[in-house]
Amino acid sequence: MKRSVQDFLAPPSEVARRRGPEDQIVLSSRVRLARNLAGCPFPGTSRKDQRQGVLDTIRPAVESLPLMRDGFATAMDELSALDKTILVERHLISREHAARNVGSGLVLSKDESVCVMINEEDHLRMQALLPGFQIKQAWKIIDAVDTEIEGSLNYAFSPTLGFLTACPTNLGTAIRVSAMLHLPGLVLSDQINAIIQSVNKLGLAVRGLYGEGTEALGNIFQVSNQMTLGEAESSIIERLEKVLKQIIHHEQNARETLLERSPKTVYNHIGRAYGVLANAHSISSKETMNLLSFMRLGLELGVFPGVERAVVDELFMVTQPAHLQRLKGGGRLSGEERDVLRADMLRQQLKDVKRPAMIVPPARQDDGSDKNT
Repeated sequence: MKRSVQDFLAPPSEVARRRGPEDQIVLSSRVRLARNLAGCPFPGTSRKDQRQGVLDTIRPAVESLPLMRDGFATAMDELSALDKTILVERHLISREHAARNVGSGLVLSKDESVCVMINEEDHLRMQALLPGFQIKQAWKIIDAVDTEIEGSLNYAFSPTLGFLTACPTNLGTAIRVSAMLHLPGLVLSDQINAIIQSVNKLGLAVRGLYGEGTEALGNIFQVSNQMTLGEAESSIIERLEKVLKQIIHHEQNARETLLERSPKTVYNHIGRAYGVLANAHSISSKETMNLLSFMRLGLELGVFPGVERAVVDELFMVTQPAHLQRLKGGGRLSGEERDVLRADMLRQQLKDVKRPAMIVPPARQDDGSDKNT
């Protein structure tokens, strides 16, 4: 019997415990490649039978890869709307691919680190997704996958333009390198807009939680390259890595400066976040994400002793709409019902978490020269 995607996916508690370098700030690293088959119209301009033919050609080639052994493969029309949204909430597929049906497909590796979307905007959208700051490692994985697939498929390629893609902005290397960053320090210190402007000037894009056109919920931002034509993959990766290291440094400095100069402001956000999350009886997804961000910051600052960061990272996932709906057996829930269920879950998960133990900064040391003044 064919496995369902829900049977295949790792439990949220397991996903929340995956670790990587610098993962207190860098939540994940992703490298995505776009490819198309020579002689076939792009998915957006092709007929249903043509898309099905492309799917029938690509899917077995991808499934046969050693990395995809014991993985999960399906046609998109075999997935429910709920399953598709859960995959989006886990950042395994795009919102655009979730809207696809007949003639589109998905192949996912056993460890969920590699996902291949078939007939999204392009015939092939393949990505490697790793926890923490692992841009080069993700590139190494997806480059190997691409090389293996190219051995059995004929890609659309131009000697002058590089890989041909449905959107001209992806021409050339057709690579999109990105990292998901948790930046509450820069937001609280009102530095985030300046950072975004600086990053944009370097030819990089800063987007929200689910990519282009989405909001930066939970103080989470995606930073990625924009240009793919005329620059080698290695150069794109090196440039993005350099910028990411600078952003990490700025976020660390912002947190330290806030604690030194405005500790009460930081503790107020953390304390209020804990108070609402642990006691609310109705709460929206947006408010939950924003408050969990400050709880996560509190965990990094050590004000919740004995509590693992995975507790909050899991809540980031399971309080999202589709995961909540799955918890209730997949039945439809109104917005109000989701808000009540979300609050019930939060109170239950945080019932053993004690109120934050705020750490008073040490008194400033001096040489006594200003005594009795």
